[in-house]
Amino acid sequence: MNALSQLSPRIIFLALFAFCAGLLGYGLYLQHYQGLVPCQLCILQRYAFVTVALAALLAGLSNPRGIATRVWGGLISVLALAGGSVSIRQSWLQHNPPEVTACGPDLDYMVSRFPLSDVLPKLFRGEGDCSKVDWTFLGFSMAEWALVCFVFIFAVGVWQVLRRRAA
Repeated sequence: MNALSQLSPRIIFLALFAFCAGLLGYGLYLQHYQGLVPCQLCILQRYAFVTVALAALLAGLSNPRGIATRVWGGLISVLALAGGSVSIRQSWLQHNPPEVTACGPDLDYMVSRFPLSDVLPKLFRGEGDCSKVDWTFLGFSMAEWALVCFVFIFAVGVWQVLRRRAA
């Protein structure tokens, strides 16, 4: 544990960036090579991982000291809370699926019927069913694993806020 406290905030933040980048890469792999279609809540979780990754990268590149370490850690903690709340919602939906799921029109229909300005936002929204579990590992769904990751990120952010000595 003493070795961890000797790590500089810069290393911690850059490692957090690498962690989030790896998670995002794996999510894109599952989508594009394994055929898993992300839902709206999955996309929101991706946005949360992207914002955490960007904040961690900026923090690492700025090489924060003192109060700056605490500010970056606090920001990352807040972003992790936001992402974790989305993960909790999706996990709840997976354990308590609604009786009726509403699906919108497919992309081909939208492109043929609506202006491109209305269609473009659809490209950034998921199309899968948020209550459906398409993937599990060790008995946990992807939303539940995302929650574990957000809890870890939150803990790292809080650690940066509370650490006494920033190397």
